[in-house]
Amino acid sequence: FLDLIAEQVKHMRREYGSAVKFILMNSFSTSADTKDFLGKRHADLLQEPYIELLQNKSPKVDAASMAPASFPEDPELEWCPPGHGDIYPSLLGSGMLQQLIDDGIKYLFVSNSDNLGATLDLQLLHYFAGSGKAFMMEVCERTAADKKGGHLARRKSDGKFMLRESAMCPDADKGSFEDVSRHKYFNTNNLWVNLPMLKATLDGSGGALALPLIKNKKTVNPRDS
Repeated sequence: FLDLIAEQVKHMRREYGSAVKFILMNSFSTSADTKDFLGKRHADLLQEPYIELLQNKSPKVDAASMAPASFPEDPELEWCPPGHGDIYPSLLGSGMLQQLIDDGIKYLFVSNSDNLGATLDLQLLHYFAGSGKAFMMEVCERTAADKKGGHLARRKSDGKFMLRESAMCPDADKGSFEDVSRHKYFNTNNLWVNLPMLKATLDGSGGALALPLIKNKKTVNPRDS
């Protein structure tokens, strides 16, 4: 995946004559392997100032006591990456958000590294830039093969769209959750973000967005599951 993504970025730079910034969001468990690979195959990219955004570390929580989990045999297993939503506080806390804005970067395109069909589409960029919106998500219609994945839903409390993942769904509602005729669209996790507007929102909310907290039940040692 990394090799293809790196080649896509280099091709885009040549094709459009634009110094598109390339950022990889890593966790403490993927950073070293990512840098090792880039050092062998794309050492030039590894030297770029924005090449890595490092996620924060979150403590695993004991389900019974609600205290941080303890695993003396391997303390590293007491921690986990906080997930995709950590991109926003990580951008702010690392200082990268302000650095990008200071460098004149206004728009950020985000995609999963294993989604090789996700490329920076200039038509979508043109639409997003002209829309004046702070955030845009690329979605696709769900099929039967997508029924267990997350989908868009309308929140009853205020009528706004929200992204609902399977871990957020009560067992009693699983049937409705998997009904692709009722919940028709899933999130591709291709996101467009207006960076100055993100900065203003974070500054006005104490540095964090009020995103839903998803409870993910696992054993402290993944090998015990």
